[in-house]
Amino acid sequence: MEESKEQILAHRLLQKEEAAWKELFGVYSGSLSYVCSRYILDKEDVHDVLQNSFIQMFRAIDSFEYRGSGSLRAWITRIVVNESLKHIKQNPDFKTVSEDFEIPDETNEEEPNFEEISQNTIMMMIRSLPDGYRTVFNLYVFEEKSHKEIAETLGIAENSSASQFHRAKALLAQKIKEYKMSKTAQYE
Repeated sequence: MEESKEQILAHRLLQKEEAAWKELFGVYSGSLSYVCSRYILDKEDVHDVLQNSFIQMFRAIDSFEYRGSGSLRAWITRIVVNESLKHIKQNPDFKTVSEDFEIPDETNEEEPNFEEISQNTIMMMIRSLPDGYRTVFNLYVFEEKSHKEIAETLGIAENSSASQFHRAKALLAQKIKEYKMSKTAQYE
């Protein structure tokens, strides 16, 4: 059976081959920056977290075990998410949003309709969410964590995680609705 490019790269990384680390950075730094920027807004902080992530990858490569296609990407993405969360927790300005934050409680639990909206626009909407909402939303949607896992990770109550997720979703739905209304108004 032929080895995949990812498997070959993983083997070279385990050998601490310098060229392999440069290749890893070249191939994955763009997508990892994107992952990191879902959690962290400041570009310099994103750069710092990414740099720390690559240091963590280098230190922890001996614990990596290739488990098939996509396992290297999954492993490095998990490191970036963990480093992003560590950065958030260490940031004294980070706060989960209290229940009195004013957004309308939507009674309809419709999923936001992302049709006809670019990925960049959706990303900007997610990034515009308050810190706590954005963090919980990202962990739940992109990392597929349960509210229990999110609560443990962020040191908040499980029901607070669920509440922040639902409020984030409602706020996103509101932003999408406003965006679509503004687009419709442009064409009238």
